[in-house]
Amino acid sequence: MCASFHVRDYRDADAASWLRCRLLSFFPTDYYDDVVTRRPSYGAPALRRVAAVGGEVVGLLDATISPPRSTIEVLAVHPDHQRRGVAGALLAGVVDELRPHGVRELDAWTREDTAANAWYRASGFTEQFSYLHVYKDSSDDGQGFTCPEGLTGPFIAFCQAPRELEASVRARFHRVYVCRQYVRAL
Repeated sequence: MCASFHVRDYRDADAASWLRCRLLSFFPTDYYDDVVTRRPSYGAPALRRVAAVGGEVVGLLDATISPPRSTIEVLAVHPDHQRRGVAGALLAGVVDELRPHGVRELDAWTREDTAANAWYRASGFTEQFSYLHVYKDSSDDGQGFTCPEGLTGPFIAFCQAPRELEASVRARFHRVYVCRQYVRAL
């Protein structure tokens, strides 16, 4: 059983714990290689919240604010604390704070993780748009990929494609994910 948590603003002293929580929560998902070594900063105003047990971050949610919309930039819950209401508590607090900023719609993007997609739907979000995230690595055919003269490769590429090309893209590349935009009216 996990200890009770409390939701609060992110503090600079949370940096290492925040990174550890994000890494461990992303590791078993389609975002396993989306590793950051520093907490991102945003060009727009943002709400930066954490759920903490003692001094340890067990959940995090960053949402940028650009009225009338806000975007969840990152939402993660440490694996030892998942399915215990952490994400819901983070979301509820952020939603309450977004309304006075003139935000009428909250969106989020995720890939094919079954639990994440189910959580967004259960939390009042609806899928509005989707496209493909395509990763070409050294094991995939490089035909059609070029580099500027003098450079070798490319060995790795990150591309996007419309859903209409899904069958042909999946036949060619082994890492293809449907990226979904979820939207919730506030």
